[in-house]
Amino acid sequence: MNWWQRLKNNLLARLGAVLLLVFYIAVLGAEFIAPYDPYESQLDGALLPPTQIYWSNQQGQFQGPHVYPTTQGPVDLATGQRELIIDRTQPSRLSLFVPGDPYRLFRLVLPLPTRFSLTQPKFEEREIVPGIKGNIHLFGTQGKGKYNLLGTDEQARDQLSRLIYGGRISLSIGLVGIALSFPLGMIVGGISGYFGGWLDSVLMRLVEVLMTIPTIYLLVALAAVLPPGLSSAQRFLLIILITSFVSWAGLARVIRGQVLSIKEREFVQAARAMGGKPLYIIVRHVLPQTATYVIISATLSIPSFIVAESVLSLIGLGIQQPDPSWGNMLSLATNASILVLQPWLIWPPALLIILTVLAFNLLGDGLRDALDPRSLQR
Repeated sequence: MNWWQRLKNNLLARLGAVLLLVFYIAVLGAEFIAPYDPYESQLDGALLPPTQIYWSNQQGQFQGPHVYPTTQGPVDLATGQRELIIDRTQPSRLSLFVPGDPYRLFRLVLPLPTRFSLTQPKFEEREIVPGIKGNIHLFGTQGKGKYNLLGTDEQARDQLSRLIYGGRISLSIGLVGIALSFPLGMIVGGISGYFGGWLDSVLMRLVEVLMTIPTIYLLVALAAVLPPGLSSAQRFLLIILITSFVSWAGLARVIRGQVLSIKEREFVQAARAMGGKPLYIIVRHVLPQTATYVIISATLSIPSFIVAESVLSLIGLGIQQPDPSWGNMLSLATNASILVLQPWLIWPPALLIILTVLAFNLLGDGLRDALDPRSLQR
């Protein structure tokens, strides 16, 4: 377990792993952690800034952390901003583990394809895991006041709740992508390197053709031709299914080079001499020897899927409103007035995307240093 000790001693890798662990725990328990429904609008609460916490009343008496009901007032012609109307007669205490909207924790619903077609695909929403019923939220208010830690958007929806729920798509998209593309790349690369000859030539020419396709333009083209009747989740799931079967090409080429060397080793020759079938030898003896590279490559490839989702949603071709994702929440950055007057709508999703990509890269670098036998830290 020397590699594990080296990984634990890598401070940056540990930082990346902790960040990812926090993010994934937060999105898995979004119903409990998010204070409000991400689709629910608050009455007269559009574009509210982050809620201010008060500790004492108007007479200076300490009352603990509390907020007041806040709504938007008329526009201030001098500044262009709306005045805030704060009702100081109804303090709402801020507490942990507050009863709120009912939910079903860990409920899993997936759009499963029932007909594969690019022109008229058909999906059916099916409940995979029923979930655990509850109504307790990690934090909230007791009273009419709402605590919007990161403010509200133009539809008066809580920004923090939408960020947490939106992270489910942005963080899971990379895992789905590598789960589809990496097994295919490993099998094709293993077969090509093990058998060689004309089969190797045909497969590598196919790989080279796929590698010449610019991914971002392919994503935009696919998003533009998909039928408009699909929901946001179904639309992006179809895009990921298609692009995952293209992104395996680079991995297949590297695996093929490694297999060319591995297949000449003594244990592979012994398995062949004992009558092992080629496919069994590839899967059982050859491909496991590439596990180090595959693990590192998978960790470093996930950010590319996250960025692709963000770019598509940013330009309006990915997840569509009202469904939240970090990409379509960041699309508000195209509005200059939002950048100036409501910056709290822009920096949280941008910061989360940056931190997630950075965390995966730090963890990937740490795994490379710990697992690579040529690493200087050994």
